[in-house]
Amino acid sequence: MDYSPLPNRSILCIDMKSFYASCAAVMLGLDPLTCYLAVVGNMERQGSIVLASSPALKRKFNIKTGSRLFEVPDDPRIHIVNPSMSSYLKTSTAIIQLFNRYVPFSDMHPYSIDESFLDVTGVRRLWGDPETIAFKIQDNIKKEFGLPSTVGIGPNMLLAKLCLDLEAKHSNTGIAKWTYDDVQTKLWPIYPLGKMWGIGPRMERNLNHMGIFTIGALANYPLKRLEKKFGVMGRQIHQHAWGIDFSKIGNPVKQEQVSFGKSQILLRDYSNPKEVKQVILEMCEEVARQARKYKKVGRTISLAIGYSKDEFGGGFHRAKSLDYPTNITMEIYQTCLTLFDAFYTNKTVRQISVTLSNIENDDTVQLDLFQQDREKQRILGYVMDAIRDKYGPLALLRGVSYTNAGTARHRSNLVGGHYS
Repeated sequence: MDYSPLPNRSILCIDMKSFYASCAAVMLGLDPLTCYLAVVGNMERQGSIVLASSPALKRKFNIKTGSRLFEVPDDPRIHIVNPSMSSYLKTSTAIIQLFNRYVPFSDMHPYSIDESFLDVTGVRRLWGDPETIAFKIQDNIKKEFGLPSTVGIGPNMLLAKLCLDLEAKHSNTGIAKWTYDDVQTKLWPIYPLGKMWGIGPRMERNLNHMGIFTIGALANYPLKRLEKKFGVMGRQIHQHAWGIDFSKIGNPVKQEQVSFGKSQILLRDYSNPKEVKQVILEMCEEVARQARKYKKVGRTISLAIGYSKDEFGGGFHRAKSLDYPTNITMEIYQTCLTLFDAFYTNKTVRQISVTLSNIENDDTVQLDLFQQDREKQRILGYVMDAIRDKYGPLALLRGVSYTNAGTARHRSNLVGGHYS
């Protein structure tokens, strides 16, 4: 492979190590790397999920993100705390400001609350080579916030991220660098395929059925057969297997990539489908409101249902496209009901997700002789949003939010899905 025509930047992928747990440890005056600490969604519920655990807790007790509170041993050395999302967000914002000392915002991409990409190509004369810049940033974060971090360095965003996940997080210094020369020796041996950023469980199963079990096998699989099977995605995963990525920090998001969605893990198992539908209605309201906020409408509506552990997991994810785009709550809800009634298998539900995609601008009115009040419904949605913006999210609620099944009133007091 001739990599000479490809982008060869100096990209840092910076990850705050066990961010929530590390922030909580610092707030308690503890060492994030040596203390035993778990951040739990709700300490009053034994089935509550562990949102983050300190590195020492992971190693010693095998408690990690996704574990349940009842799995945490009754050990006096272990600290269990509720999340303080507002504090975590403030710290994340302050760290972004620290990054801005080294690069302009245009060369920065916050990937999540605890992970960011920085393009330091243009500041090397000012700060030094990428490894030096990575060390300086890592040192600043430790001194100013008391938080540990890891840094992956690569010629593009993909290799920087893979370097972070597969090497930097496991190195003594927390810093590692990959180049295109490392693709065959460090990327190709990866097994299972799910360790590769961008390959999910479904894609991994499909590739395994084709006899592809390592990234090297994927890289050397005929491209035409991958494209025939997966379309554009087939070309993309083939390029990624060769370490090729044309993404640029600061590029605007393409319209076809935009969607509006809401997902939540329920506080209890819902065995009554009527209650599940009540929560779906609340979520459709939120998704529609997101779309209206940006003056957008969507043609494709997706519903995902996850069953509880008592049902050994599983669930379904289905989508339906409409003949006309919408941001009307009840139109989204009716489509979700159609999907739910068609694919629900009478199991207890623990997770629900609703998504509106195939986005367009809300600048045209779709007239329908059989739905003459449709424009009134559309305008009513914007009026309700304006009232909520002025008086708060609880100013107008649907009746289902006052039932035992409703979750909107509880979630109105949360930040990022958790207590602030």
